[in-house]
Amino acid sequence: MASAPSNRPGPPGGTPPQPRVFARGSYLEYRRVAEILRKETVGGALLLIATVAALVWANSPAGDAYFALRDLHLGYAPWHLDLSLGHWASDGLLAIFFFVAGLELKREFVAGDLRKPSTALVPIVAACGGVVVPALLYVGVLLTTGSEGLKGWAIPTATDIAFALAVLAVISTHLPAALRTFLLTLAVVDDLIAIGIIAFFYSTGLEPVFLLLALIPLGLFAFLVQKRIRAWYLLAPLGFATWALVHASGVHATVAGVVLAFTVPVLRSAKAGGPEAGPGLAEVFEHRLRPLSAGVAVPVFAFFSAGVAFGGLEGFVDAAKDPVAIGIALALVVGKTLGIFGSTWLVTKTRHANLDPDLKWIDVFGLSVLAGIGFTVSLLIAELSFGLGSAHDEHAKVAILTGSLTAALLATVVLRARNRHYERVEALEKVDADGDGVPDLFQRSEGSS
Repeated sequence: MASAPSNRPGPPGGTPPQPRVFARGSYLEYRRVAEILRKETVGGALLLIATVAALVWANSPAGDAYFALRDLHLGYAPWHLDLSLGHWASDGLLAIFFFVAGLELKREFVAGDLRKPSTALVPIVAACGGVVVPALLYVGVLLTTGSEGLKGWAIPTATDIAFALAVLAVISTHLPAALRTFLLTLAVVDDLIAIGIIAFFYSTGLEPVFLLLALIPLGLFAFLVQKRIRAWYLLAPLGFATWALVHASGVHATVAGVVLAFTVPVLRSAKAGGPEAGPGLAEVFEHRLRPLSAGVAVPVFAFFSAGVAFGGLEGFVDAAKDPVAIGIALALVVGKTLGIFGSTWLVTKTRHANLDPDLKWIDVFGLSVLAGIGFTVSLLIAELSFGLGSAHDEHAKVAILTGSLTAALLATVVLRARNRHYERVEALEKVDADGDGVPDLFQRSEGSS
């Protein structure tokens, strides 16, 4: 994934070997990431089904019923919780998605392969490049046209890991473990940047009293999880209370999911035997909630957010004329690719590192194109930018779908062409000649680090 010492002996005279980018990490991390990706792939398939169902229903003769269901209000008015089903999905269910993303991010940097700054550098820089370049490209398009849609600058900055993995599953690519881990890490860091953007740029009408009150259930939640208490009937009400108060404060409620996740300990306590005794509480919660996030929360959100009435050919033409749609599509397909690939190449060259011998730069390019699939968070930011159901929002959704589909098709062409090579690499990663349960390549890699 990221840089690590080379497994090959260094040159004579004791000169240290050059660092290597996308080298294999530890076998334990490989197994954990593989399990996460399997769940996300299933979630991606459900996401595709939900999206297609929403689009078909919204453009059918019964389309009015879809929008009536999406706009149906349920809830409790005093705490700003009288929300439509669409808003319950975007503000409520996505908080679960960001809670799981927060757990994953914290675990990566506390106990995963990214706890070493030298290893974490490449995916973090790549994620930042994948945010900055699309945003600048979008702003450039909007400035040249004089459009008023500049507040949508953050729409094309997100990468949808579930959708990307669903595409990988469809094209049956045997992407090497290091690249899959890089894709997952990049998407998680991307999500963290996105939630920061949402918190700072898309929170309105701040009410400090509610924000201060949210510290009470948050503090109780943190106290219980630090004591390694995992009783759902205690933690769930505190989590919901934190979410509700953050929502009432004017800060977007999904921020509560990340904040709650960051309070959960990653390592087991010394009393429980320490890290060697088994998974920590963060990993336990992640294991329990990831199916709910990937299998329910994200697909339901997609169902209520992806439904847009195209209005036939005329509707597509109208969207194509909107600079907002043009900027989003270009930023997803071109901006994401340039940002991620360029940042990865630049940080590799400035550190005088080399790619892992099993990989080529075309592999990194294909992965960068694949990261242009921006869906879940892009749809959320589009709604926050322009308002649900507005003309720009509808055009933004068309652009998100079009740009994501284009990125998926282009990535398929590039990655599929390298599939036989990936298959050979994957076969090597499974060879266990001594029968000890750990593939020989990982033993050599771990032994030389």
